[in-house]
Amino acid sequence: MKKVNPILIDTYKREHTYLRISLTERCNLRCTYCMPAEGIQLSPKSHIMSFDEIYTIAKTFVDHGVTKIRLTGGEPLVRKDAHIILEKLATLPVELALTTNAVNLERHIETLKNCHIKNINVSLDSLNAEKFKEITRRDYFDKVYNNILSLVAEGFNVKINAVLIKGFNDNEIIDFIELTKTLPVTVRFIEFMPFDGNKWDIKKMVSLKEILGITTNSFSKEKLIRLEDAKNDTSKNYKIKGYKGSFAIISSVTNPFCDSCNRLRLTANGHLKNCLFSAEESDLLTALRAGKSIETIIEKAIRLKAKMRGGMDTLEKLKTPDLHSKNRSMITIGG
Repeated sequence: MKKVNPILIDTYKREHTYLRISLTERCNLRCTYCMPAEGIQLSPKSHIMSFDEIYTIAKTFVDHGVTKIRLTGGEPLVRKDAHIILEKLATLPVELALTTNAVNLERHIETLKNCHIKNINVSLDSLNAEKFKEITRRDYFDKVYNNILSLVAEGFNVKINAVLIKGFNDNEIIDFIELTKTLPVTVRFIEFMPFDGNKWDIKKMVSLKEILGITTNSFSKEKLIRLEDAKNDTSKNYKIKGYKGSFAIISSVTNPFCDSCNRLRLTANGHLKNCLFSAEESDLLTALRAGKSIETIIEKAIRLKAKMRGGMDTLEKLKTPDLHSKNRSMITIGG
């Protein structure tokens, strides 16, 4: 097993071997929990990492012990040079994965296969076309659903990410689980999390306990199987006996997984975030362009990582707008 360099180990002995890289702040959807209704102020194009800069920074992390890179956005595949980025990163000794909304996925399937990318996460918050249109502010449900079926047919490992919002799509939990009866996919229910401009309210959140309650009302204890979670997994994993696929719950708010966190995030404008919930960032791109080493900046950022949720270690702190509204909107962090 590859040894992790001390610069990727924080003061709580967590080894950071997983880097999520946002390729762009742009997206072809306008999901309400991700982007403020009024839109966002995009970074100037000159502030966005080029494909060479993405590769250089990624290689630095891989050289020091990162073993997995996931490409996110915005929507990563709206970048015109997305195929070049995929091909360059595929040369690194690292597991490469992708998170996408799948709107334009069909034109990239061959590139994904050529780059040996097997694991694809697809955002899909409703199985109802009208609800999909309401939450994304776009009418692309059929395209997304058909592209998910294409991914399965092509042999990709597909995870479907559904952000649950009480009163909107929480009545679809069983419908999503039934999707796994015939499709070998993993549906992941994600608790609604607070970010700038998404009008987060804890009352809109559907907790792990509630999701399991709804599930056990529909399936017997004998049919509901608790699966073993992988190391550093963010989710609690389950399966219905006899179903081809599985489902999982990511409970970042009510049941955080901070003790085993191994994740770092690189924004499209080259800033390192040591935690999804933290408003603190470290500018790697400016240093890189100035010809300076970025290792010292990386080490300092990781040393400053809080024990839990960017310092919001209680639900009361999380409910305090001053503590979470200074963070970016989700679209500019990277999913």
